[in-house]
Amino acid sequence: MLSKLESRILSAVSQHILIRYGVEIPVALEQPRQASFGEFALPVAFQLARQLKKAPRAIAEELVAELPTIDGVQSLEAAGGGYINLRLNREALCAAAIAPSAIAAAAGDGKVIVEHTNINPNKAAHIGHLRNAILGDTFVKMLRASGQNVEVQNYIDNTGVQVADVVVGFHYLEKMGQADVEALLAQEKFDYACWDLYARISQYYKDNPEALQWRRDTLHAIESGEGELAELGRIVADAIVECHMNTMWRLGIQYDVLPRESEILHLKFWASAFEQLKEQKAIYLETEGKNSGCWVMPGSAFDENREDEDSKVIVRSNGTVTYVGKDIAYQMWKFGLLGKDFYYQPFRTYSDGHPVFVSTASPDGAAAVSFGGGRKVFNVIDSRQSYLQDVVVAGLKALNYHAQAANSIHFSYEMVAMSPRACVEMGIELSAEDQAKPYVEVSGRKGLGVKADDLIDKLIDSALAEVGSRNADKTDDEKFAAASAIAIGALRYFMLKFTRNTVIAFDFQEALSFTGETGPYVQYGAVRSGKILLKAGDLPDYAAVLTGAVCARLLEDEGLWQHLLAVSRTDQAIAAALTAGEPAHLARFAFQLTQQYSSFYRDYPVIQESDAEKRAFLLWLTGQFRAQLDRTLHILGIQVPAFM
Repeated sequence: MLSKLESRILSAVSQHILIRYGVEIPVALEQPRQASFGEFALPVAFQLARQLKKAPRAIAEELVAELPTIDGVQSLEAAGGGYINLRLNREALCAAAIAPSAIAAAAGDGKVIVEHTNINPNKAAHIGHLRNAILGDTFVKMLRASGQNVEVQNYIDNTGVQVADVVVGFHYLEKMGQADVEALLAQEKFDYACWDLYARISQYYKDNPEALQWRRDTLHAIESGEGELAELGRIVADAIVECHMNTMWRLGIQYDVLPRESEILHLKFWASAFEQLKEQKAIYLETEGKNSGCWVMPGSAFDENREDEDSKVIVRSNGTVTYVGKDIAYQMWKFGLLGKDFYYQPFRTYSDGHPVFVSTASPDGAAAVSFGGGRKVFNVIDSRQSYLQDVVVAGLKALNYHAQAANSIHFSYEMVAMSPRACVEMGIELSAEDQAKPYVEVSGRKGLGVKADDLIDKLIDSALAEVGSRNADKTDDEKFAAASAIAIGALRYFMLKFTRNTVIAFDFQEALSFTGETGPYVQYGAVRSGKILLKAGDLPDYAAVLTGAVCARLLEDEGLWQHLLAVSRTDQAIAAALTAGEPAHLARFAFQLTQQYSSFYRDYPVIQESDAEKRAFLLWLTGQFRAQLDRTLHILGIQVPAFM
């Protein structure tokens, strides 16, 4: 309601300014500092003052006197040094809310691609990966809620160094062949076994640096796709991807397609990109210094302040392609710039019926689907990869794909650590020095970290203890379902409530608290509003009872008016969060909306209300709170449990 009205106001003001002053400027609405000033404030007079060479207050008074009537706006008034305060027609807004017309979401222009998760398929997912996946998944839901056509990709780096290291561990340290590793797959937690093995081989390299030749040989074999080592790499990567998909589905996270790095090589995606880069002289063959024999991109291409010695290696001297080289080819494919596509096979179908496909190099049995070709691409990758993302964009620019470079967006975020208290709860031994730190960094390479599934299990166990103590009459299955929803809600909200440039120190007690800015607090607000509606029994015909005159009388109560305004701002909150690229803003809105409902619940005893018309209005407003909390939580990927 407010979003539609806001658009109407902005359009009317913009058109009037263009006709009246011959000036075309962006017009924005603000929320006044005090509710008594009205529902919206226009600062446009300050924008016009310099161009018109008039005082902002004088311009504001002219606009107030001359602006045409705007449907839904009760009055305008000049205020302060030049603001225009707008007061809305309460009766009209209420009537539109009670009997809303269907409004189709505006469809976006073309496809938006969001790539997220992108975990190396060499070991179990850890807590840091969860922030990437939850941020990406929530951003996808925000885009779709705004009407965008979104494709979700999870890039699988199945030919990289990390996979090679696990293969080295199995082949050279454990002396295990293909049959041995396949037998290990039949056991539970293969990704956990690889976690431990990866830490062992990393330490072995430190103690035996000559063993790094094993890595080089294995990496070359995997990239070529030939021999026993390559087959071991395929087995390991495919099995770990299955584990990662299971972990992410526990959080309700889905994908549309899994493009694999192996196909980028085998289908000559890189070869095509390589030829274009050479033809445009975006890269050159280095003949001197430490990068002799390598194909490199000059540092000046992606940072004018960089010197030539900071050039980025794209192809190593042994012919293997670096990560960033393959990522340039991948990014070109995302925009449909290669003239090539993968073949695809079904990977799995989620329990809700949504299919996900995986790339393949063979046309045999390929599905009749196609992906890529987006107009805008968001790469959800942590801030430590900013340099490499700059190189990818520089590659697009060097190829004269300037529009695509501008629409290639690094959706960055900071790392996730653990609070010392959380480390103790997970059984991680800390030194006295680490115990004194505000947070403890984790490292999969060192084997120091929290596996994602262990974290989820711990949260569910903690939530189950609380749910069980409050709901002795429920069955075990009911308790587990509620505890799982609360645990996942707590985890997702904790990962989302911080802005992306904030380092997170995860803490169980903080995440699971039923008070404060947490997932369980917001869930509780939704559950409580639902209980009120259930307790009320048969609900009245709101459109028949809540006539314009009734709404006008009831909304003379400033408290009810402010509650109605608060529950009407969901579209605005989604749009603002999208504009800022900050899911944290939407998480904050969910918390504030729950606070508003708590205030409403405290001040207006719905069930006990004796005035029939007011009771109907209070019940309707309760339903609005529940509907908008449900909607917001859905976008945040958080379920509302049946009870808490």
